[in-house]
This record gives sequence, C-alpha cells and structure tokens, in this order.
Amino acid sequence: MPAQRLQQYLDQQEVKYRVISHSPAFTAQEVAETAHIPGRMMAKVVIMTLDGRMAMVVVPAPKIIHPDSLARSLSVQEATLLHENHFREQFPDCEVGALPPFGNLYDMPVYLDTELARQEEIVFSAGSYRELFSLPMKDYLRLVQPQEITH
Repeated sequence: MPAQRLQQYLDQQEVKYRVISHSPAFTAQEVAETAHIPGRMMAKVVIMTLDGRMAMVVVPAPKIIHPDSLARSLSVQEATLLHENHFREQFPDCEVGALPPFGNLYDMPVYLDTELARQEEIVFSAGSYRELFSLPMKDYLRLVQPQEITH
C-alpha cells in the first residue's frame, strides 16, 4: 500500500490528517478537480536536479515551474526537471507521478513555494492515484522543514 510509510510517519508524529479517496486522476490539477479541492491548496511534487543534486520542489497544482527562474531564485547554476525514469527507484512505495511532498522520508531536500506555504492546509497525493492526504500546513512545515521559494 503506497501511503503506508507516510501514514506510519504521521501517526508516530501524532499529526492529525484526513485521507480523501477519489476516482483515478493523473495530473495534480485533475486530482484537485476530482476531489473538489482548490488547485492552490493541492501540492504538485516535481523532482529536479539543482546543480546536479536531486531535490523535491513543491508548488500549487496550477503552477508551472520554469527551471531558469527557479535556478535564479535558488542561486544555483542549473535547475533541470527530471523524467520519472531518472528517479522512479528512489520512491519504491509510490506510483510514478504520485509522490508525497515528504522528501525527508526519501533523503531529499524539499523546496516549497511560498504561495502554497501560506495556505492553512496542504493536500497532496499520498503515493497513489486514488488517495489524497490533507493536513495542517503548520504540521507539514514542522515535519519536513522545507526551504521556502518564490519564483
């Protein structure tokens, strides 16, 4: 079960969360629409390399990441979007493209869009195309300790 690792972690940390089941959807924006959640609250996880180091970038579902402007905002020379073939093995318990924004569980730094960080809660795919998790943003920030970015 894809969300099992995340559920165990959240339970250990005594974080209250909701699990939202929905019909299969594949893009973050489709998932948000299917689950009747505003796109600005739905987290989209993108895996990138920043100066050759793999990182997780978390933005609101409707937002498009522009690698050049992201590189400038993070003061790195090169930001490159990775195809799932380059990181699939890093997330063995997740369906491809349904990664939870918990890079700390996968030994990966996390960069969180400031717009998303200002929301009361964060909603995200929990490793499958059929389930979302929702939890208070303050708990997410405490557990993951992402670096906030604006781009």
